[in-house]
This record gives sequence, structure tokens and C-alpha cells, in this order.
Amino acid sequence: MSRSELVALMAMMFATIAFSIDAMLPALPQIARELTPEDVTRAPLILTAFVLGMGLGTFFSGPLSDAFGRRAVMFGGAALYCSAAAVGWVSQSLELMLAARVVQGIGASGPRVVSVAIIRDLFSGREMARILSIVMMIFTIVPAFAPAMGVVIIATAGWRGIFLAFIVFSVISALWLGLRLPETLPRDQRRPLRLALVRDAVRQMFSHPTVRLSILVQTLAMAMLFTTLMMIQPVYDLIFHRVDSFPFWFGGVALVSGLSSLLNALLVVRLGMRRLITFALGLQIVLSGAMLLLGVLPEPYGFAAFVVWQFFVFFQAGLTVGNLNAIAMEPMGHIAGMAASVIGAVSTVLAAAIASPIGLLFDGTTRPLVGAVFCMAALAFALMIHMARLDARTVPAQ
Repeated sequence: MSRSELVALMAMMFATIAFSIDAMLPALPQIARELTPEDVTRAPLILTAFVLGMGLGTFFSGPLSDAFGRRAVMFGGAALYCSAAAVGWVSQSLELMLAARVVQGIGASGPRVVSVAIIRDLFSGREMARILSIVMMIFTIVPAFAPAMGVVIIATAGWRGIFLAFIVFSVISALWLGLRLPETLPRDQRRPLRLALVRDAVRQMFSHPTVRLSILVQTLAMAMLFTTLMMIQPVYDLIFHRVDSFPFWFGGVALVSGLSSLLNALLVVRLGMRRLITFALGLQIVLSGAMLLLGVLPEPYGFAAFVVWQFFVFFQAGLTVGNLNAIAMEPMGHIAGMAASVIGAVSTVLAAAIASPIGLLFDGTTRPLVGAVFCMAALAFALMIHMARLDARTVPAQ
């Protein structure tokens, strides 16, 4: 397999997550009418149910791939993902679909974690960072087009056809890996699965003040993003009456905000991780506070203001999540692999748990969404200030 083919395959495996979430956005109104007409605000739970499952699966996908090999976990995850997608396809109740989406998320954690492990197996140092950067750059394009792809699928096969598309997508990536990429982790380098190691990693991380605070702030940053994803489609539909153009607005905002990762790469060495995170959260507080004070402005100014606000929620994620993960990993070098799985799992599960009930508060205005983001940004900002004070006593500023 050439390097370019490897990058394309890893990007496709990464893209399983974004495609599974963002392609569902255009289907939410139809799912609400068919499966939960008595309370249409429950439909976005299918997004956070998937994220919850993905977070739970991340606890185990890394250790399992270290014990049994990358291919075994990839194929097992793909089989679980496809089986759950099939259940979602035939679901006649929202409760069954939510259960299927949780299992689908668990399955999707396999390709997501294994792709990083494969790159780590084959490359190291700056070359590994370069490959990961290229993969992530391709990955950021998927949310820009996934809603539009969902619209096309719905137009041709109905909203249930999206679940069939999930199956096709996963089968293609599994076959591609199975036919073209051999196992990258030799048997003599595998490590036995020990739950005691997971417990010890959790204990070490949550006993370290900086790591504990960075996980909490990362949880809040991800919860802001998940809450926005849950409520964004009703906002465009019921408040601004732009349901038909929603995929294009969402795609454009997602595509442009993806540049935040590039900006972060240019600035982080000069300004430091903590300073960038604190600045992004502070600006989020200002923008969200302004939106709350102004309320819904008359058209077209209200819609323009909301698009700018939405853009910065996505943009802020690029300036915070990666840097917070790096801060949390810095003291955990001796258990780096296990720490990466635990940090990703804990922050994702907690973020989904926070976003799910907030998403049910939609009342026909932007206030619940903007207000929730304002409160989470303010709390995260306060935690970052506290982290700076703690670190100032022990280590140089990061």
C-alpha cells in the first residue's frame, strides 16, 4: 500500500464518526414526525446516543487492539456498527433506535481508535505527526458535505436509507483494509488485556490536578459542540425557516471553521496551549453574552448573527479540544496509550450526558442553546484560570 492510499484509507476510517453524526441532521424532522410525534424535541437524541456509545467503546478499543491486533478490532467494530445500523433501519420506535445508535457508536469506536494505532505502528515522530495532520485535514472536510449527502439519500431512499448508507460505507472501508493492509502489530508485540491497568490509569489521571482540570474543560468544550449539533437543525428550521438551505449553511460553516486546526498549529508554539484555550473560551463568552442580550434580531441580521455565533462554536473546538488533550497527556507519558483511551472516553461520555438533556430544552428560540453554551464557556474559562494558578506554583506556563 502506498502512502497516499494509506492516508486515504485512514481518513475514511476517521470519517465514519463524522458521517454517522452529520448525515443524520437533515433526517431529524422526518424521524421526529414518524417515531416521536408527541415530542419532536427528542429526535436529536439519536446524535448524542451515538456519541455516548462511541465514548464507551473508546475505553476498550485501544486495549483490545493492543491485545488482539488491529485488524481483529477493526473487523469486529465494523460488524457491530453494521448490525446496529441494520436495527436502526428497521426500528419502529425511538427507544429501539436510540439503543441501536448507542451500539453503533460502540462499533464506530473500533475504526476510529484503530486508525490512530495503525499510523502509530507504521510511523513515528514528525512523520507520524505529518500523516495524522493530513488525515485530520481530510477528516474536517466530511462534516461539510455529510448533511448534503444525507439530503440526497433521503430524496432517493427516504430517511431509513441513511442507515443503509452507513452499512455500505463501513463495508467498503473494512474490505479495503482487509484486502490491502496486513496486520501492523506483530504477535510478539501485543500486550495482554488487563482491566487493572485501566483502573490504575483512571486513578493516576484523576489524582493529578492539571490532568483532572483539562479533562473537565475538554468535556465542557465538547458538550458545547454536541449541544449545538443537537439543536442546530431545529434552529434553522423553526426559527429562521431555512430548512432547505440548512445543509449548505452547515457545510459552509463547518468547512471554514475547520481552518482553526491550521491556525492552532501556527500559533500554539508561540502563544502556548493554555493561552489559546483561555482566549477562545473568553471570546465564546463575549459572543454568547452578546447573542443573549440582543435576542433574535430582525431578518436578515438575526440569522447572520447566529451564523457567526455558530461558526465560532465550531472554530473554538479546533482551538481547545486538541490543546486540552495535549495538556492532559503531558504528565501521562508513562501510560500514554491507556491515557489517550481513558481521556477520550471520559470526556466524550460526560459531554454526551451534558448535551442530551440540554437538547430537550428547545423552545422555539435560540436562548436555550446560546445560554447553555454561555454557561459552559464561563465555567470552562474559570477552570482554565484555576489551572493557570495551580501550574504557576509547579511548572512553567504551557
